[in-house]
Amino acid sequence: MSEVKETTGIKPISLTPGALAELNKIKSQENVPDDFGLRVGVKGGGCSGFSYILGFDSLKEGDQEYDIDGMRVIMSKAHGIYLLGMEIDYVNGLNNRGFTFNNPNAKDTCGCGTSFSA
Repeated sequence: MSEVKETTGIKPISLTPGALAELNKIKSQENVPDDFGLRVGVKGGGCSGFSYILGFDSLKEGDQEYDIDGMRVIMSKAHGIYLLGMEIDYVNGLNNRGFTFNNPNAKDTCGCGTSFSA
């Protein structure tokens, strides 16, 4: 079985400088292999219907690959409609620390900010 890879110049999501810095730090600390990219996606579940997927992974069949500000980003084609235009940020404040998702496609979000409905 051969892997299907599609690389495009269109950037479906954006990563803030804070998110890029934290992702590069995690990639280095966890010794993530060079052939892995940042997988961004959605899965069913969460208090609002969908929750986000964010982690380093290898390319799979049906994935699209993007270069977003030097970060290799991998997404399933099927997830694009839920993620188009989304911004991923990293917050490191006194009351909140972690990745945040600003998704213009979300009709409702939960209080924790990691789940949404479309």
